[in-house]
Amino acid sequence: MDQPIRVVVANQPRLMRELILGTIAEELNIDVVAEVQNEVEIVKVVDDTHPDFLIVSLNASSQRPAVCDILLKRYPELKILALAPERNSGMFYWASFDVHEIPVESSEAGILNLIRKTQVA
Repeated sequence: MDQPIRVVVANQPRLMRELILGTIAEELNIDVVAEVQNEVEIVKVVDDTHPDFLIVSLNASSQRPAVCDILLKRYPELKILALAPERNSGMFYWASFDVHEIPVESSEAGILNLIRKTQVA
């Protein structure tokens, strides 16, 4: 059997958090590893528990919560769901990266030029 998905629920208000917890409780392959009531504790709890998934509140402006940027830089494998129950909407955030390539001359000069160029970029 696969490892259960580890989830931290940090959604406000309390009623929404309880609804999410109730939804997850019935799932055998999802474990809630922490519940966060105070937004300032989210980073510490994620640092301590290393979840696969974080569920947070999406503010009224629908801007990405600042905690998303902090955590996705630290834990690029983390998935974040931000919910705005008053608007019946949500946003899903995850980190990704692009792979780039350029041809390199296979010589001492080519290697050194590439190293110098990438240090500047």
